[in-house]
Amino acid sequence: MLLKTFGWSFAVTALGLVAAVFYGGWEAFGVVAILAVLEISLSFDNAVVNAGILKKMNAFWQKIFLTVGVLIAVFGMRLVFPVVIVAITAKLNPYDAVHLALTDKDRYQQLVTDAHPAIAAFGGMFLLMIFLDFIFEDRDIQWLRWIERPLAKLGKVDMLAVCIALIVLLITSFTFATHAHQHGGAHVDKAQTVLIAGIAGLITYMIVGGLSGYFEDRLEEEEEREHEEEEKAARTGKQKSPVMLAGQAAFFMFLYLEVLDASFSFDGVIGAFAITNDIVTMALGLGIGAMYVRSLTVYLVRQGTLDDYVYLEHGAHYAIGALAVILMVTIQHEINEVITGLVGVVLIAWSFWSSVRRNRALADAGEGTGEKAEVSSGV
Repeated sequence: MLLKTFGWSFAVTALGLVAAVFYGGWEAFGVVAILAVLEISLSFDNAVVNAGILKKMNAFWQKIFLTVGVLIAVFGMRLVFPVVIVAITAKLNPYDAVHLALTDKDRYQQLVTDAHPAIAAFGGMFLLMIFLDFIFEDRDIQWLRWIERPLAKLGKVDMLAVCIALIVLLITSFTFATHAHQHGGAHVDKAQTVLIAGIAGLITYMIVGGLSGYFEDRLEEEEEREHEEEEKAARTGKQKSPVMLAGQAAFFMFLYLEVLDASFSFDGVIGAFAITNDIVTMALGLGIGAMYVRSLTVYLVRQGTLDDYVYLEHGAHYAIGALAVILMVTIQHEINEVITGLVGVVLIAWSFWSSVRRNRALADAGEGTGEKAEVSSGV
């Protein structure tokens, strides 16, 4: 079953890594591998969310999501969006951006470098908001308790995440302006670019979050209605088999999944800019990761086990937070792309190890002392 589910992903991985070697040698191989690992790690959380919602849908809508939906949200966002964002920031049409990337890498690299402050500010704010909204939420399962408990209490203050993000943006743009002024003021206008791009990233996040919240509310209404019907059937003594959502409910669920997929995909694309500006290696690395979203989603739906590694979600979000900080720093200072990639990999591996340790503690303690074991297994 494993080979059947992940066969295409394994094949694309092998082809992508071989293509990387032919394209840019072993250095490109390393960058593509890091991008793929990081994207796969972040995509695991995406797949968990997708599978949790997808299992409620009927076979038709499951097929629609796993074909048309994934094609649009995964391949469209991860492979096409990097070209679009570079084309916009460098003021090129998409064809010219691709042509330039393939025929004049030095010129393309220079255009991307010139546009990097805007890309970094936009992406850094978007990723920072995702991390802040996660870390300020009070949740039952906590990984780094000494950090997450006090921050969850602070999170009760309305709009705290937005305020912190704007403060970070103001400090970053002010620091950038001071830095530019000290060098003769040649790049003072870039401070305004950083501020505008950062605000655009914040607005984009709020729009995506608002749409997700809207669709989620509609889904909760449908689930409540379904629950009421089940209770009514139980009172009348009729057996009611589980109903897979179809029609309007499934349509809204599909739209909700698309918004979620787009936001998760956006994380990977923006994070990739913190690792490399090369559009070919980026496409290869993100393309490999994109394949695993579908495979992981199918695997989790078929297995029916979504809660085995409870800290992976935390690790993925901490990796997002680290990438946000790195992107903001790279506006002025260059950071080695290998270090950038390894930060996320280490956080994901750490959260996975913590999840395994927690599961072992729960198994040893048994159901009677499961809560105590969970507390003792937290970091």
